[in-house]
Amino acid sequence: MRLPWRDGQRVRPADIARLTIAPVFVAAGLVHLLRPAAFEPVMPAGVPHPHLVIMLTGAAELAGAAALFIPKLRWLAGTMLALYAVCVYPANILHAVRDLSTGTGLGWAYHYPRLFAQPFICWWALAAGGVTSGRRL
Repeated sequence: MRLPWRDGQRVRPADIARLTIAPVFVAAGLVHLLRPAAFEPVMPAGVPHPHLVIMLTGAAELAGAAALFIPKLRWLAGTMLALYAVCVYPANILHAVRDLSTGTGLGWAYHYPRLFAQPFICWWALAAGGVTSGRRL
């Protein structure tokens, strides 16, 4: 991998997005794989085999983060990570409702920024994949 700021190349927004969002998805993926029990209470009731789904989502986050650095997969990875962020949003809402309605767990200081950050996370993943630039990188 050639670093974007070497050899007189300029740093593109997609490069910055990729270098900043990939660690976020790696961290989230590792937490899903290493501490799946923490996610089981926030899984919607209709999701079959919640433990398996949690493990698969962790693997998907790690694979997506890695694929952002493979030029031929970058566009697809950014698109799929953004779609993933959309798909897990209902679980984030359920988590917030359960925590805030019972007064247990995490409070508004966690849930408010988390819920409102989701659209930014989607855009960030798209930018990292070069999708927002209108051309495939």
